[in-house]
Amino acid sequence: MEMIQSFSVDHRRIVPGIFTSRVDRLGDCSVTTYDIRLKRPNREPVIDVAAMHSLEHIIATYLRNDPEWKDEVIYWGPMGCLTGFYLILKGNRTPQDLYKLILGAFKAVDGAQEVPGTAPENCGYYRMHNLDMAKWYANEFAAYLEANAGNSDIFEYPKTERLMTEDGQHFFDS
Repeated sequence: MEMIQSFSVDHRRIVPGIFTSRVDRLGDCSVTTYDIRLKRPNREPVIDVAAMHSLEHIIATYLRNDPEWKDEVIYWGPMGCLTGFYLILKGNRTPQDLYKLILGAFKAVDGAQEVPGTAPENCGYYRMHNLDMAKWYANEFAAYLEANAGNSDIFEYPKTERLMTEDGQHFFDS
């Protein structure tokens, strides 16, 4: 089987940030998947599951209620590795275009008094939420985004140089 695109990014070099993961065409429309990475894969502890669940609920609600973006949002959900989220939007914007939206979403978590959609009829596991930890992770990521706003590394996947000799041998950087 062919390796999917998101597995071909060198996860040893990813830093937290906002990245374009893939762009797909669906008929006349393009759909873009963004990698909203909060943690350095395989180098930092992952996000607590209950906090991740709360972040999912709060930020999905925020995104789907933002007047400018709500009609573009297709999906917001956690990565299986618990280092970040996927955001799928209609269209194809740069990660820099999403900066204010993502920063606003994570800053809004701090003002949340409760996690929306946590009644048994609204959530598959309504008891697994942690608002206080969600606020901690959200504040950490928002501060990181603000401190690194001018750093292009938070908007572009790390590049791995693959040098090839004239006879076709590949050399990979470390």
